[in-house]
Amino acid sequence: MAKIIVVTSGKGGVGKTTTSAAIGTGLALKGFKTVIIDFDVGLRNLDLIMGCERRVVYDFVNVINEEANLNQALIKDKRCDKLFILPASQTRDKEALSREGVGKVLDALAEDFEYIICDSPAGIENGAQMSLYFADEAVVVTNPEVSSVRDSDRILGILQSKSRKAEIGESVREHLLVTRYSPERVSAGEMLSVEDVEEILAIPLLGVIPESQAVLKASNQGMPVILDNVAEAGQAYDDAVRRLLGENVEHRFLEAQKKGFFKRLLGAGA
Repeated sequence: MAKIIVVTSGKGGVGKTTTSAAIGTGLALKGFKTVIIDFDVGLRNLDLIMGCERRVVYDFVNVINEEANLNQALIKDKRCDKLFILPASQTRDKEALSREGVGKVLDALAEDFEYIICDSPAGIENGAQMSLYFADEAVVVTNPEVSSVRDSDRILGILQSKSRKAEIGESVREHLLVTRYSPERVSAGEMLSVEDVEEILAIPLLGVIPESQAVLKASNQGMPVILDNVAEAGQAYDDAVRRLLGENVEHRFLEAQKKGFFKRLLGAGA
């Protein structure tokens, strides 16, 4: 039975699509047949981050409207044979997603895949509500700032009241992922600490992704950052995937790095 995981947030620009690409790729690299679905109808960024934008012929809405079948719309990742992408439409309205249509596509995918990653749009509009409704688990992505955390709290309320699991008296398993984290800026009082975010949202911490130029570089190259195992952000996403699979992995990148003697010397002379 496939597990449906929604990657969501209340606020835009926090790294949902980067996270969807990284988690989906990480699961596939660990041997699980995985599909990532882009629910952001009208914008469509997942295919850019995955580096397959030129291979999009049919999309999610085409499949819902029975203008194409899943085999025609699914794009197989070139780097990992267990990973597939179902892109969003750039030309349709967000209302093109219906609960019945989305449900049928997810049911069909569940017959062939072990993990279905739903890359949700920000906020609570139709595409976001559709992706949230069917979730078994949710990765709530937030930046360590008050507005982002507050909006994520609103998303948690929707998961707990308007999901399919809520309708049958069950709960969606929730995970917190803090992105663009800088211990130095926390120390300077410029952003919330991980402990602050955890206290406000009160859900288990899946991972902390450090602020890193590697994320932007990977996105521009059409490559999920988890494939960059030298970058701290890539390592942090790999840690998060392992925790998602039940491994006990210690959290890293929470403390400011201490400068070595020569860095301090150079810094003093600057």
